[in-house]
Amino acid sequence: MNDQSLAPHESLELHEMLNFKTLCLAKSKLMQGLVFDQELKALMQKDVEQSVKAIADLQAVYAKVPFQAPVPPNRPTPILN
Repeated sequence: MNDQSLAPHESLELHEMLNFKTLCLAKSKLMQGLVFDQELKALMQKDVEQSVKAIADLQAVYAKVPFQAPVPPNRPTPILN
């Protein structure tokens, strides 16, 4: 990818992928607490780690979009510890 910004439709698609991957990450993290099978738990942890990397990669590309929504400086308070 070059230094030019993304087209508006590409920006929207990237935003959708970022939202989807973030939702998948949240779901995997929450479901780990409900799983008792260690193999399944390990697979879910691997998914969490891969999702974190994918989100970081997508965020790097997201810096090239022509329009951006501001990212809040703080995260929501977790309801579960």
